[in-house]
Amino acid sequence: MTMAGNLRKVTGLGRAGGLRRVARLARRRPRVDLNHHARSPLGSSVVNCVTYEDGARVPECSDLYSAVERVRKKGEGFVWLGLHEPTDSEFAGIAELFDLHPLAVEDAVEAHQRPKVERYGETLFAVFKTVCYVEHEKLTATSEVVNTGEIMLFVGTDFVITVRHGRHGSLGPLREELEATPHQLAKGPAAVLHAIADHVVDDYLNVTDAVQADIDQVEADVFAENGARADPGRIYQMKRELLELKRAVVPLGRPMEELTTRPVRLIAPEIQAYFRDVLDHLMRAKEQIASFDELLNSILQAHLAQVTVAQNEDMRKITAWAAVIAVPTMVCGVYGMNFDHMPELHWRFGYPLVIGVISAACLVLYRGFRRNGWL
Repeated sequence: MTMAGNLRKVTGLGRAGGLRRVARLARRRPRVDLNHHARSPLGSSVVNCVTYEDGARVPECSDLYSAVERVRKKGEGFVWLGLHEPTDSEFAGIAELFDLHPLAVEDAVEAHQRPKVERYGETLFAVFKTVCYVEHEKLTATSEVVNTGEIMLFVGTDFVITVRHGRHGSLGPLREELEATPHQLAKGPAAVLHAIADHVVDDYLNVTDAVQADIDQVEADVFAENGARADPGRIYQMKRELLELKRAVVPLGRPMEELTTRPVRLIAPEIQAYFRDVLDHLMRAKEQIASFDELLNSILQAHLAQVTVAQNEDMRKITAWAAVIAVPTMVCGVYGMNFDHMPELHWRFGYPLVIGVISAACLVLYRGFRRNGWL
């Protein structure tokens, strides 16, 4: 009998009395793998639910209500509940059990929120934008480079609730890393908040490194020999993808500063010191994104300048050839007029002379334009 299996019933209940009936239902359910990257095989939004005491996982627990009652009675430990894209009805019972604020619950269910950290009484609500680099063989004007998702956290004195939106950003590996360091996990829910923030910001750095490789490739193509013929749509696509990354990273700066500077009851001073390292990594990611934006602007301006130069060169070539062709056109036009009395009109060597003059004039013009770089 697993606590996570019972919790699937809890998500559809709104009263504590219904929670107590979960234990009887769980005995008839088979054991399933709840570490699925999105949802459990039974279709619930519950991904995992574990109780920790002294930094160690509690192996057995009858149901969520008993787990919460146990940690609150003992005054130590906490419950970590993981959800993926829950609905209003699925989240109703959980919100009532942990006394979550309706505004925070609405944000967690609806998603598409700006990164932030808010306090609702004794509960801390945090929103993080997760990012993922999308692999592609060749960057095109329609290539997806950055994919985003969201992680919402409810942090209390004895619980952590993570709500994940999107197909990436699984917290399973992070949970295993924390369980491998029980001394850190023993510091309580604030340690989980720090670990998730650190995990998300590290992903920012990984994605910015990957994006830099794409920008370097675009820059190399633009400044290549035929750079003026490069597709400018790739530059605009990179700017759009960079804007999506910017929306995930930049707004998180102020909330992280508040976590490092302002005293928060749920975050102990020793944990608050760890957030400074997260803030440093976040500032590095912000600086990289800002430099990428400036670099792309410079690349775009350079590409437009190359296009202008190439067009000027083409116009000079067209003008030069038009000047060369104008000579035979003018001569033939003059001698094409139907007059009886024209110089050399009936002379036997008139035609070869005219052809020679035309050829000589065209050759002189061609060499002059060639010498000046017009041809």
